[in-house]
Amino acid sequence: MSSAVVRKRDESPDTTLKAAESKFQFPGIPTTVDGAEAVVHVEIHVAQAAGAYPITSSTTMGGGFNAAVMNGVRNLWGDPLMFFEPESEHSAASVCEGFAVAGGRVTNFTSGQGLVLMKEVLYTISGKRLPVVMNIGARALTSQALNVHAGHDDLMSVADCGWGMIFARNAQEAGDFCLISRRTAEDTQTPFFNVQDGFLTTHTVETARLPEPEFMKEYIGDPKTKLINLMDPANPLMSGVVQNQDSYMKGKIAQRWYYERVEPALEASFREFYRKTGRKYDFVEPYRCEDAEFIIVGMGCYMETAKATVDYLRNVKGIAAGCLTIFVFRPFPARQIVEALKDCQAFTIFERMDDPLSTAGNHLTREIKAAFCDAMTGQNGQEKLDRVPRIYSGAAGLGSRDVRPGDIAAAFHNMQTDGQDYFCVGIDHPLALARGEDPDLRPTGSFSMRGHSVGGFGSVTTNKVIATIGGNVFGKDVQAYPKYGSEKKGLPTTYYLTIGDSHINMHCELEMVDLLCINDPTAILSAGTLDGLVAGGAIFMQSQYTDPFDVWKRIPAHNQRVIREKNISVYYADMVKIAREVASEPDLQMRMQGIVLLGAFLKLTPMPARAI
Repeated sequence: MSSAVVRKRDESPDTTLKAAESKFQFPGIPTTVDGAEAVVHVEIHVAQAAGAYPITSSTTMGGGFNAAVMNGVRNLWGDPLMFFEPESEHSAASVCEGFAVAGGRVTNFTSGQGLVLMKEVLYTISGKRLPVVMNIGARALTSQALNVHAGHDDLMSVADCGWGMIFARNAQEAGDFCLISRRTAEDTQTPFFNVQDGFLTTHTVETARLPEPEFMKEYIGDPKTKLINLMDPANPLMSGVVQNQDSYMKGKIAQRWYYERVEPALEASFREFYRKTGRKYDFVEPYRCEDAEFIIVGMGCYMETAKATVDYLRNVKGIAAGCLTIFVFRPFPARQIVEALKDCQAFTIFERMDDPLSTAGNHLTREIKAAFCDAMTGQNGQEKLDRVPRIYSGAAGLGSRDVRPGDIAAAFHNMQTDGQDYFCVGIDHPLALARGEDPDLRPTGSFSMRGHSVGGFGSVTTNKVIATIGGNVFGKDVQAYPKYGSEKKGLPTTYYLTIGDSHINMHCELEMVDLLCINDPTAILSAGTLDGLVAGGAIFMQSQYTDPFDVWKRIPAHNQRVIREKNISVYYADMVKIAREVASEPDLQMRMQGIVLLGAFLKLTPMPARAI
């Protein structure tokens, strides 16, 4: 393959995984995983059971835990794992309640409608002080249409249930927060949601460090000594009783004693986690906010894209930009947020939902505005302020709609020009901000690939295998993820891969790629398929023809022109024929088409040579 021209790109410092191994006792096991696998790694070591009726996009977490059960895996204290799958998510939550009442350590995996269906039981779990941890693949709720992809409205719909709530941006944080949530839940007898963006984090393969079993055993502790069996006949008590006018309010307000312990306990969990692993977390993460005039605020994976965009705006455009990631939504870190934002001119809150009947903004926006209201009057523990920055808010990434650097830059421009108070990004709508420049902010020297395939061809799985080789064999930082609809099998699928030398902050679809893989032969007929392929790059495509002339003449003239102008190399193979030769069953033959891509990647890209 001819060498791709990779221009210099501005990037964020790689602060995620680069803990000095000699300094910390448990720096983690280097590997490549997606967010779901990172959570499963933790739960099969520390939990005793899962009560789950997994719903997309949490199904891979439930499947991973159940596979461990089927294989006879025991947790770190020798307990055989158990998996209970009743007839609905509501019943799954009830299973978790019953298991926890009996003194067991239990988990759950759910998202979207599944989480909302549980709501009735969530109140009783927190009211009985049961330290259940649920791992959520945050998903847009069905409203005008069904969507199985990322949204935060499912979590916001249960934010009043008395559960702690912590949001991860990537696979590393999803696994780490699973542990931190568990420790804090059991220290305070308060259940926790460990949240990651559905598909965008649950299914994105990244370089990460998994917690060592020795560390997890020490950090979490034996469930038999830490948890209380409320059903112990030798020590009976009443739970879930009826309380009338004379008692209910007293019991409800008395529960504040538990909730007042959550913030300091979570802070202690973060502190101990850093002391042992070198991975430092807090309620919020300010990035270049010290002297920032304009700041983006939000939760979830697009906040890493925001970090890369902030670097670009500062280094190239001279804008005093910053971003503030909110990790913890419950307990809400009002003081920390006000402290990080109080000195800027303006800030914008991105939210992965839309609540149009709230004139004060979506949930996170309302909480932040209330925090600044307290700060203006010096109430609720806030230091009194003399001014409040201008506050803007917008809907971004609903249903996994792509959030690009150009969208984030448009939000900064909106603040600079005192534009719309409320807006959306990434779509064509009167409320939408126009996307201007959309810079390529991948790490310097990285290599990216985009593939066009059909669901069921095995291409997405092969992409994950390539990412695993890139991380585990070549020692690179990787990020691989698919884009497909809920229908998936038999319909068009796009997949992406980036390999680099530092953490990849860009969580959006790749516009600029060095290698274009075309498993679906009809894709070459579209002019848009070649968009973003860099000069000097390469195409690897499916073709049943052996003569190069026959292959070339079946490429449309407009794509032939692009290939010539950009000096792109074209490679081809009959992946269907190869699959038929190596697989006996028709279903396997269809799935084996994609695996040919692995050989092509190793042959055509510079990755093996760079790893030597």
